[in-house]
Amino acid sequence: MTWFEALILGIIQGLAEFLPISSSGHLEIGKVLLNIEDKEDLSFTVAVHGATVLSTIVVFWKDLLKLGKSFFSFKKSPENDYLLRIFISMIPVLIVGVFFKDQVEALFTGNLLLVGFALLITAGLLMFAHFSKTRNREIGIVDSIVIGIAQAVAVIPGISRSGATIATGLILGVKKEEVARFSFLMVLIPILGANFLDIISGDHSSQQFIGWLPIIIGFISAFIVGYLACSWMINIVKKGKIIYFAIYCLIVGLSAIISVM
Repeated sequence: MTWFEALILGIIQGLAEFLPISSSGHLEIGKVLLNIEDKEDLSFTVAVHGATVLSTIVVFWKDLLKLGKSFFSFKKSPENDYLLRIFISMIPVLIVGVFFKDQVEALFTGNLLLVGFALLITAGLLMFAHFSKTRNREIGIVDSIVIGIAQAVAVIPGISRSGATIATGLILGVKKEEVARFSFLMVLIPILGANFLDIISGDHSSQQFIGWLPIIIGFISAFIVGYLACSWMINIVKKGKIIYFAIYCLIVGLSAIISVM
C-alpha cells in the first residue's frame, strides 16, 4: 500500500464511518478499485478505525465526561439510565461480532455484487426514515434494543452502521438530535472490541507490514475527516437531509452491481 492509497482509504473511512453510506462497503469498493489485498496489513485497518473512535471522543468529550462522572458516582441518575440504554444496545452486535462476524465478512469481502445490494438496503432504510412521521420521543429500553439490532445487521459491508441506527431511531419516533448522538456513542465500545478481537485472533504471520508512513497518513486523514464528518452528520440529521444520502447509496449500489454484471 502506497502513502497515497493510505490517504484515500483514510478519507473514505473518516467520511463513511459517520455519513450513512457504509464505511465497510466503501472500503471494499476502494480496495477493489485500488487493487489492494484485504489481508495486506491488519494494523492499517486497526489504525483507521481507531482514528474514527478518537474523532468521536473529541466531538462528544463533554457528553462522555458527564457520563463518566455519573457512572463512577454509583448513584441512580438520568445519565446512568442513558448509559444503561447504550450498554443494552451493544448486546446484539456483541453476539454477532463474536459468533458470526468472520462468516459475514468472508461472504462479502471483495464481492461487489453483494455489497451493491447491501447499499440498496441502506438507501431504502434512509428513504423510509426520511418520509416517516416525525416525533420527539426520548430513547427507551425497547428503542435501544431495536437500534442495537440494526447496528448488528450493519456488520454486513454495504449496510451503513450510522445509516441503519439513525434511520431505525427516526422510524421509531426518536427525536433527531438524540438519535444522532446515541448512534455515535453506542459504537465506541463495539469498534474498540472488534479491533481487539482482530488483533488477538488475526493470522499476523501471513501479513506483510506496509510500513509506518501509510499507517500514520491513514490515521491522520481518517481522524481529521472523521471529526468533520461526525460534526456535519449531526447537523444533517437535525435538518432532516438524509434523503440525499439515500440517493447517493442508490447510485453507488447500482453502479457496483452493474460493474460486475
